[in-house]
Amino acid sequence: MTSPKVVVIGGGAAGLIAAGRAAECGARVILVEKNQALGAKLILSGKGRCNITNGEEDIDRFLSFYGKKGKFLYSVFSRFGPRETLLFFEKRGLRTVMERGKRIFPEKGGSEKVINCLIDYLKEGRVEIYRSREALNLEFRNGRAKRFILRGQEVEGDAFIICTGGKSFPKTGSSGDGYRFAQRAGHTIITPKPALCPVKLRDKWPLPARGLNLKNVSLSLFLDGVKISERFGELLLTHFGISGPIAMDMSREIDDACSGGSAELYLDLKPALSLEILSARIGRDFEKYAGSAFRESLKDLLPRGIISSVLEKSAIPAEKRVSDISSEERNSLARLLKAMPLVPSGLLGFDWSIVTSGGVSLKEIEPATMKSKLAENLFFAGEILDIDGPTGGFNLQVCWSTGYMAGESAAGIFALPEESGRRSNDDLQAKNPV
Repeated sequence: MTSPKVVVIGGGAAGLIAAGRAAECGARVILVEKNQALGAKLILSGKGRCNITNGEEDIDRFLSFYGKKGKFLYSVFSRFGPRETLLFFEKRGLRTVMERGKRIFPEKGGSEKVINCLIDYLKEGRVEIYRSREALNLEFRNGRAKRFILRGQEVEGDAFIICTGGKSFPKTGSSGDGYRFAQRAGHTIITPKPALCPVKLRDKWPLPARGLNLKNVSLSLFLDGVKISERFGELLLTHFGISGPIAMDMSREIDDACSGGSAELYLDLKPALSLEILSARIGRDFEKYAGSAFRESLKDLLPRGIISSVLEKSAIPAEKRVSDISSEERNSLARLLKAMPLVPSGLLGFDWSIVTSGGVSLKEIEPATMKSKLAENLFFAGEILDIDGPTGGFNLQVCWSTGYMAGESAAGIFALPEESGRRSNDDLQAKNPV
């Protein structure tokens, strides 16, 4: 039997491993990338270090980080999950280390080392790479994807894998093209939104502390007075608002809250201490600095960079003698440090978001193979799918797992059972562009 020809659109994490796996399974593979360089967004992962995956060993707990959509990944994770991902890279000489939060990084070399491993994988399978080739359209015939129209060229195939990513970091080429191709097959696109994105604030009080990275703090989100989310970890104060892991992990919920009512954030600078214990701690500091100005009494309790911001929000004058501060003022300060108010105004947008929330509806994808339920030889993998997770290697793991299985399934296209009720050409018309 003639080897199937598989065309992969997109040379990011999902596309690279999909192309390599399809070739490993015996397919003739063409990888199409609009940029000259492969893995443009992968280079930025983990600030250039590339957070490959997460070291959480309990698969059910791992999947819980994707919320209700985690169950969609169960099949592909069972076949090629975090453990298999690490073995894949270790086999190619990439040693890894586990850091805080079970984040797993290359021991040396960062993102470039990861990309080189994947390029070697393509070379092993003799994958043909088309660089600087933009895909313009996907054509169908008799319910099947027939060819991709590239700028100045057409590429036909037996199976097609769309790995074009979402809309985040468009400067890397992620402009949402894949949504249009998916719509050509009749797929539903869940509205794409920025996720893992810095948050804009209306407040000005954090400005003096911009650039300060706060560790071991907690951030709580309230909607119309009701707490709906909370995170603990690191927070970065910036000139526009807040960033860092806990702000970005919560960004999608913050964006929804800003659109759905009165959204408020509260920053707890001392989450390990109860209000009573914190008040007592402040009391001891006040005894130590009894003859000094109030501002001097904070330097043992808080990072120096945030003291001026706390002074601005506190009702206690900065130069007031500590011995003159009342117990009620001390308790008020404790309450402030446990709940510094922040008013979000939205997100910075796709230019700054790490991933995209939304995408091709999971209801229209076979979870075990990544095959479209609407076009029998079309597959999807990576960020184009309507699933995303928090920081910590969870989003790259989606790319590895879905890409690997999409490549394997596409290579076995002739062996896959045909869908009953094949769609007609009239059904495969584009919906409104995203």
